[in-house]
Amino acid sequence: MSDLLGIGASGVRAYQGALATASDNIANAGTVGYVRRSPTLREVAATAGTGGTVQAGVTLGLVDRAADAFRSAAVRSSGSELARSETGMVWLDRIETALDGSQLSARMGDFFNAAQSLAANPAASAPRAVMLEQASAIAAAFRSTGSALADAAAEIDANAQSAATDLSAAAAALAKVNSALGRSGGMPSPALLDERDRILETMSAIVDTSVSFDAAGRATVKAGAEGGPTLVVGDQSANVGVTHGKGGVVQFHLVIGGEASVIPAQGGAMAGIVDGAQRVADARASLDDLASDFAEGVNAVQAGGHDLNGAAGKPMFAGDSATTMTMVLTDGAGIAAATPGSGKQGNGNLAALAALRTGGGFENRLTTMQSATGAAIAAKRSVIDAQSAIHDNAVASRDAVSGVNLDEEAVNLLRFQQAYQASARVIQVARETLDTLFQIR
Repeated sequence: MSDLLGIGASGVRAYQGALATASDNIANAGTVGYVRRSPTLREVAATAGTGGTVQAGVTLGLVDRAADAFRSAAVRSSGSELARSETGMVWLDRIETALDGSQLSARMGDFFNAAQSLAANPAASAPRAVMLEQASAIAAAFRSTGSALADAAAEIDANAQSAATDLSAAAAALAKVNSALGRSGGMPSPALLDERDRILETMSAIVDTSVSFDAAGRATVKAGAEGGPTLVVGDQSANVGVTHGKGGVVQFHLVIGGEASVIPAQGGAMAGIVDGAQRVADARASLDDLASDFAEGVNAVQAGGHDLNGAAGKPMFAGDSATTMTMVLTDGAGIAAATPGSGKQGNGNLAALAALRTGGGFENRLTTMQSATGAAIAAKRSVIDAQSAIHDNAVASRDAVSGVNLDEEAVNLLRFQQAYQASARVIQVARETLDTLFQIR
């Protein structure tokens, strides 16, 4: 009779644990990073004194965690590539907005068209005032465009620092999880393993990673390929920082164990930041060259002619970059429309300005910059669409194994509940039987 009580008690304990596991799955069905648990029930057999075996009930073994390392790695890899493209797209959009927002191309056209209008009546003050106004507008457009790109560069720097801080924090958190896993004695908590995998996915969205695990489940993480610098090993984690090189280059580095290494970011948000920083730097350099060439060209034409008062033309613009361009000519009479000696009605020098428009190709150069950016955005969108599909499929494949199926868990809940009630009934029957036997005596 004691065997009957023991068997019933073992069933109550085992199925109570199984019910808790199914309940935990249901409660965490929407929890990000949660991996479905499966209770393992096994028979308990005891050896009888005669050498045979008797049934001694059931016990709840280890709770299996339905994780697939290969599918999880595919999610991290595809997510890293998608994060790089999406981050890079942000800065391409910023470049496009900067180049188009100030209507610099239109201001250039208005300036040269105003010069053509002045050529029809070079002595009149009204067309000179119009041309001067257009010159002021084009200087303001250059400054606005340059400032927008400068703001984008500053924002990239802030994002780079934020990414470095986030990666350092994630690495430190993973090191703590590794430390806890090391103390688990080979029986790690599923919750710890969930947290480990969640942190790994967070890290891979920041930078591409190479991950390996030891027998205790502790993760060793390297940045980039297997030969990359170590981000986390055991309970040690790296501190990540940012350096800025010439020409707007952004580079990430880490320090672990007193050793510094450059992070070869090929994926994740960090790679997108590196790409974006280079694109913004190139756009700023091209715009500065355009502004400098334009100002120097117009000032050279001015110097080659005479103004309305017969004096040599003075510079119209100052500054050696887009953000520093200003209009310094404030009097419309100072526009050098005439060639030397041609008088107030002379307009020959304006022909040189028209030739500068054609020869300098300023508008074409700006259009080329805008077109190249637009083409890059279109190509990037196509890549993002493809990478999003790949990542979604990888997530779906992983979740098919590790995700919680509420219908299945509801069935398990009923099954375990019935087994629990039946085990409790066994205990009740054993007690009733014992009570009856005691009453007989």
